[in-house]
Amino acid sequence: MSLSPTALLAAEKSSGGGSAIFQLFFFGLIFVAMYFLLIRPQRRRAKEAQELVRAVQIGDQVQLSSGLIGFVTDFDKEDQAGDVVWVDLADGVEVRAMRSAIVRRIEVRQEAPAVESDNSDDSDK
Repeated sequence: MSLSPTALLAAEKSSGGGSAIFQLFFFGLIFVAMYFLLIRPQRRRAKEAQELVRAVQIGDQVQLSSGLIGFVTDFDKEDQAGDVVWVDLADGVEVRAMRSAIVRRIEVRQEAPAVESDNSDDSDK
């Protein structure tokens, strides 16, 4: 019994139905992986950046996206939305910057004064 070429093609097409479902499942799995690896962390970082920008107050030491570090001295009164801040970079040097340019807030550490100890007398005895 010999099969005609059309019968062979029909048999191949009918057995390919399972692979189509597998391909759809595979593409769905790729989308889910992309969501958890790329989209979700990016949304979290954007939300954290928005919270940081809203929480900035006068006197905070901040780093701008340009790499400059300074203290927030005031919010621009002319800007109704409050999107512009004045940043003191050095004595007598103040710049206007957008709030969105603030990358991070730097915690100012209060260092304890150094305690002088005279250990030379103890080692001679």
